[in-house]
Amino acid sequence: MNKAAFIDRDGVINNDTGHYYIFKPEDFIFNNDIPEAFKLLKNAGYMIIIITNQGGVSKGIYTKSDVENTNKFMLSELSIKQIEIDDILYCPHHSDNEQCLCRKPNPLMIQKAIARYNIDKKASFMIGDNMKDIYAAEAAEIKGFKINKNTSILPLVKEIVKKL
Repeated sequence: MNKAAFIDRDGVINNDTGHYYIFKPEDFIFNNDIPEAFKLLKNAGYMIIIITNQGGVSKGIYTKSDVENTNKFMLSELSIKQIEIDDILYCPHHSDNEQCLCRKPNPLMIQKAIARYNIDKKASFMIGDNMKDIYAAEAAEIKGFKINKNTSILPLVKEIVKKL
């Protein structure tokens, strides 16, 4: 079985100060220490799977192509630093417009990744900046860690890697 670090995107990987939605590569700015934190996770044997709500698609603010282009930019920048992300799952829905099973706090995106990659739930966790992330983790039966928005995850990752 594999172990995974599920990571929220906006506010955790990238800084979203001044933006409610990040959907343009030019607005995507990494939070401090992301490459170091991801290298530490990879060196400890974790898969890195990004789990993100992208409700602006449902609201017509941006498109799935915008999400995918922004994700490609993020992956390209991480690749320069020899960091590979194992998967990105996103929910394009918004509860203002429709009901779905994938939008956090629902656990479906995490559950899909657990099934797809044969992930050991006891050895895996989620890092998010919103209680929706934590509720999704708990519903998927993995540990959830909440950080302050737009801060470094490196201290938390160091602590997690030591303990798990």
